[in-house]
Amino acid sequence: MQGLYQWLLGGAEVAVIDAQLREPGEFSEQVDYAKCDQAHFEALLHGVVGDAAELDAVLARHVDRKTSLLSPVEHAVLLIGAYELRNCLDIPYRVVINEAVELAKSFGGTDGHKYVNGVLDKAAGDLRPAEVAARRATRLG
Repeated sequence: MQGLYQWLLGGAEVAVIDAQLREPGEFSEQVDYAKCDQAHFEALLHGVVGDAAELDAVLARHVDRKTSLLSPVEHAVLLIGAYELRNCLDIPYRVVINEAVELAKSFGGTDGHKYVNGVLDKAAGDLRPAEVAARRATRLG
């Protein structure tokens, strides 16, 4: 999320952001990137930046303003969530949404997590219709 936030605000090249995040220092004080899932980190950072226009198009159907006008924190979290919903099918959609909500609670505005939850819940219906329908059928049945 840190790297995407930086990309959204400054528009730096993803390779530069990636290198900064991996180097000990200012950008990596709170997270030990050596301990994170490197493949998932790379897929998220590079994949979200590379697919940002497509992901924004998915999100645009469910947000109340242009995605460029969203808070950079909520926008970054929504991009991550949309990317994982579309590309990380091994992660249940509820887990994707819950992780995004937790990120928004930790770094976003006061009620940003509620917004993230609502948008990603609707996007999940677009991106994983069978999984969402199965969960809803189980809850109702």
